[in-house]
Amino acid sequence: MATGQGMEQVDAGPDVLIRPMEPEDVETVLGIESRAFTTPWQADTFLSLIGRPGSELWVIEHPVAGILAYAVLWCILDQAELANIAVRSDYRGQGYASRLLERILQIARDRKVETIYLEVRASNTRAVELYERFGFSRVGVRKNYYGEPKEDALVMRVLL
Repeated sequence: MATGQGMEQVDAGPDVLIRPMEPEDVETVLGIESRAFTTPWQADTFLSLIGRPGSELWVIEHPVAGILAYAVLWCILDQAELANIAVRSDYRGQGYASRLLERILQIARDRKVETIYLEVRASNTRAVELYERFGFSRVGVRKNYYGEPKEDALVMRVLL
């Protein structure tokens, strides 16, 4: 099933909705992306993934504030990669990443995914702690994986 096709929107708590990303969301998502990452994805990357089989792109949307967070999951057979997740800087620390990650994990389970992998900057302790709370464990290190600044990536996985 491609990006959210046939999947319901989810009420994620007070005044927010988790729903599939749509092409018209990409401009807003790029604003979040460019503030969250030193080497952000470009619009064509997001647009090429929307609707592609195996790709799940989701956003958290507030009726007034707009899109607060997004996530990208790639599913291939019984494995998946959490390729991207970010929260708008003025909404970090309010549980939106947790809500979105809960939804992503449920989507993976619904797709019969058994293992999800991700890479995260070794210095991003808040993200590492979030992933560990959701059952991810460290399974490897990719030396000098990231540029600007050069840094190792922790490889993490969770078994569903």
